[in-house]
Amino acid sequence: MSSADQTPTASAELRADIRRLGDLLGETLVRQEGHDLLDLVEKVRRLTREDGEAAAELLQGVELETAAKLVRAFSTYFHLANVTEQVHRGREMREKRAAEGGLLARTADMLKDGDPEHVRETVKNLNVRPVFTAHPTEAARRSVLNKLRRIAALLETPVSQVDRRRTDLRLAENIDLIWQTDELRVVRPEPADEARNAIYYLDELHANAVGDVLEDLAAELERVGIELPAGTRPLTFGTWIGGDRDGNPNVTPQVTWDVLILQHEHGITDALELVDFLRGLLSNSIRYTGATQDLLDSLQRDLDLLPEISPRYKRLNAEEPYRLKATCIRQKLLNTRERLAHGTPHQDGRDYLGTADLLRDLTLIQTSLREHRGALFADGRMDRVIRTLSAFGLQLATMDVREHAEAHHHALGQLFDRLGEESWRYADMPRDYRQKLLAKELRSRRPLAPTPAPLDAAGEKTLGVFHTIKESFERFGPEVIESYIISMCQGADDVFAAAVLAREAGLIDLHAGWAKIGIVPLLETTDELKAADVILDDMLADPSYRRLVSLRGDVQEVMLGYSDSSKFGGITTSQWEIHRAQRRLRDVAHRYGVRLRLFHGRGGTVDAAAAPRTTRSSPSPGAPWRARSR
Repeated sequence: MSSADQTPTASAELRADIRRLGDLLGETLVRQEGHDLLDLVEKVRRLTREDGEAAAELLQGVELETAAKLVRAFSTYFHLANVTEQVHRGREMREKRAAEGGLLARTADMLKDGDPEHVRETVKNLNVRPVFTAHPTEAARRSVLNKLRRIAALLETPVSQVDRRRTDLRLAENIDLIWQTDELRVVRPEPADEARNAIYYLDELHANAVGDVLEDLAAELERVGIELPAGTRPLTFGTWIGGDRDGNPNVTPQVTWDVLILQHEHGITDALELVDFLRGLLSNSIRYTGATQDLLDSLQRDLDLLPEISPRYKRLNAEEPYRLKATCIRQKLLNTRERLAHGTPHQDGRDYLGTADLLRDLTLIQTSLREHRGALFADGRMDRVIRTLSAFGLQLATMDVREHAEAHHHALGQLFDRLGEESWRYADMPRDYRQKLLAKELRSRRPLAPTPAPLDAAGEKTLGVFHTIKESFERFGPEVIESYIISMCQGADDVFAAAVLAREAGLIDLHAGWAKIGIVPLLETTDELKAADVILDDMLADPSYRRLVSLRGDVQEVMLGYSDSSKFGGITTSQWEIHRAQRRLRDVAHRYGVRLRLFHGRGGTVDAAAAPRTTRSSPSPGAPWRARSR
């Protein structure tokens, strides 16, 4: 935080709180390790400010065990300083929003001058999706994060002089616990561990922040005369954890499945908390207000299909149809969790397959409330719950699956060579010939191979992921996975190869008229970005692939990589080539009548130096504004 952002009073309060936590950390070091460590810390801190050479000489003579403690002491101090700064920054931002209005308010003000119809269409189709990726070397343990959150909460709470002693005691307890907690795990985290780290943040966002943002968005748009339509999803979340196979042999089809189960366990638990909250509020009696016939009919169907509902609830809530309906929703969520745990088939009306039926049940309550003098609650807390669940779904985050382009060709080479229909081996085919062969195969109705396919271990894993995706739709519903990303994509043949494997697994059938997954090229080197428009043109010019895009709602997603383009071409060149690629991609998509979704693969220290982590899209004229940021 720059000093320009702070008032003198705020700066003084920040320094005072950092000193306060620093003093408490010093007391922890004495309690845990003795005065010698605290004296060494103070000496190193003083020398680094006054005499760098003397500090370096001192550190050279420190024993390894003492050096480790010294590093931990400074690391803990910086953790405490950072969390203190975040608390004060948050406080300042709240004060600034109260005085000047927040970013959403200022953006809404700018929309007042736009074409109303264009703005309404843009808002209707707005969809921003931040995507979580696995960076195990950067991930802090949840045990440490939880303690830092408690420290932040204690700093946030105003205390009187009488309470100061108790607050300092709670702060000291948490600092002691942080000191005794190993910040790094001894073993390398597995994909499931990485998923739990991401889920930690998703659970936190589910509880409060996303509901606040969506509520504020709807309110600010309404203030300038624009309605956020029901059923829109302006914010959703994605994840690569458990689905990113490129360069990670540990991400097997089974790992993908296990992570999806883990996400749903948390997603259903988070949904139950919201539904339980609604149940506590929905005490509306039918004697004092009414209910729509649709709601009453739906409630009766639920009671007929859900014998688990206690007779006690039926008796006590007989005149409270809203609460009783919420109780039925709760039971369906419990049944869904039970079904996923035991791998039993979905039973319509008894559990949920995806989020759509859950949202329909909640919307029945909302509509009935609106029609019976309950609009304030229906458009307030009820709408917030519906939009929050729409943002996360029962899966919390939609998983992307990613694989290297060569993995698909490796598997397909074995299948094509086995047939012996071509005059040369698949691996020796020029790219343009291979492109035509794959396009022809995509149009074909035949299977390339029997089941199971005769593949080596690597090829079996590659094709196995597509089968896992198909099984996930049957078990979890259609929102669980949307995109299959091809890294190091250099031509349309790389895209067609993944599409053919998806067809083999039963995810795409152009003749039957369905495509359950979208294929996404990842353009990440400078050369690939320069050829972006040619690659997209080759894809969309093929009638078979254009049919696939049509079945996906005429939307083609393209991922633009930042890290590799920055490494190979430099930060400035990367940014410029990405800008130019976006414009050319837009023009190609517009020419074919396709809406373009851009996935900005921002992430890592290279990109952090290159640009702020923002989401941006260049849609074709009349296209929805959809963007994703990693």
